[in-house]
Amino acid sequence: MLEPNAAKTAHSADAIKSAADSAARQYIASNPLSGAINADAAHFLPGGNTRTSLWTNPFPLCMVSGHDQHLIDADGHDYIDFLGEFTAGIYGHSPKIVNDAIIAALADGVNLSSHNKWEGKLASMIIDRFPSMDLLRFTNSGTEANLMALAAAKAFTGRSKIIVFEGGYHGGVLSFPPGGSKTNVPHEFVLGTYNDQADTQRLIEENKNNLAAILVEPMLGAGGCIPGDPAFLHMLRDMSAAAGALLIFDEIQTSRLSAGGRQALLGITADITTIGKFFGGGLAFGCFGGRLDIMNQFNPSRVDALPHAGTFNNNTLTMAAGCAAVEHLLTPQALVQINERGDRFREDIQALFARLGAPFRVSGLGSIMNIHPISPSMHSADLRNLLFFELVSAGIYIAARGLIALSLSITDEDTATFLAAMEGILIKHKTLFLTT
Repeated sequence: MLEPNAAKTAHSADAIKSAADSAARQYIASNPLSGAINADAAHFLPGGNTRTSLWTNPFPLCMVSGHDQHLIDADGHDYIDFLGEFTAGIYGHSPKIVNDAIIAALADGVNLSSHNKWEGKLASMIIDRFPSMDLLRFTNSGTEANLMALAAAKAFTGRSKIIVFEGGYHGGVLSFPPGGSKTNVPHEFVLGTYNDQADTQRLIEENKNNLAAILVEPMLGAGGCIPGDPAFLHMLRDMSAAAGALLIFDEIQTSRLSAGGRQALLGITADITTIGKFFGGGLAFGCFGGRLDIMNQFNPSRVDALPHAGTFNNNTLTMAAGCAAVEHLLTPQALVQINERGDRFREDIQALFARLGAPFRVSGLGSIMNIHPISPSMHSADLRNLLFFELVSAGIYIAARGLIALSLSITDEDTATFLAAMEGILIKHKTLFLTT
């Protein structure tokens, strides 16, 4: 026989699951064309999916168009996009200045079998923003950028071990969720606990003679938008240098927190920095850059140069789009404004949760944040699903896992609409939530 508290918890879990299942049924009924498109794609793609982060049970929405901060799905529903392409869509959808740059570049040729006029210009714009980059190279994704950063660190130091952190995500083959990942590349990883200074100091000391690099996000992104403690990140800087290892800052998400990323806000200079996403104007893009002596390993005029190929590393569309976006849209002032709006928005969401006694919290920095259930794990998946389906029904689009990333197109009116929708959802389920 269950104890009273255990019985109450089990009843609460059943009630939350029932509510989540009901919301899922409504989602299915409201989105028949998205469901049909996914079912058809499943004949050719596993689960109808080719990008795991987009998957949502019972099927993901199929978006057919986007403009500014709005998305329209196959069934004609209009959403305010608070997901922002998982932080990559900082410019909103199809801004004219970027579209015009792409069209102009397209007229001259997508790939010109050689260098082009855009790549040096974009490189100079990025280096101006990141003092940690003396030289850089382009890739096609953030995953590639991090793979090349690790290769550079191992070649430069002649060492093999890489310290990473549980919850870290550096690409599809460099992912460290609880329980690990079977698709990771086989580097000699040493797994640490994020923000645990004492344990990380021990790991660095134990492995210092063969430690090539420490690879870290200044804020865990896919790991839940958990900010790195400044003292922890400064410790990594100091101890990696003392050990003769390189500090690699993965700023693929956090580079939007200021003109020079989070490292500029913290006064930390990494040995290698990786960026991606929006610096390519919204097209496929990645970049790794760092100290002159490290990056000169890739100078092809050297007889001992490290190889780094990639047919589309410097494709004209991405280079031109990146130049237009960085120069005209991703200005220091625009980044200050979007992150101030994000801080206010996150505080307002948290205040709403507290006022209504909702079993959620929100973490993050600036314009990136994540909503988390705070109840026992037996409730968590159903709580996430319930909130996601209810927000979709209200015309609000976030990640199913709770990620929110503001775009420059999002307005105060949009955040007010989100807060009103969230308040309505919390009031609707207030009795249910009070049992958690």
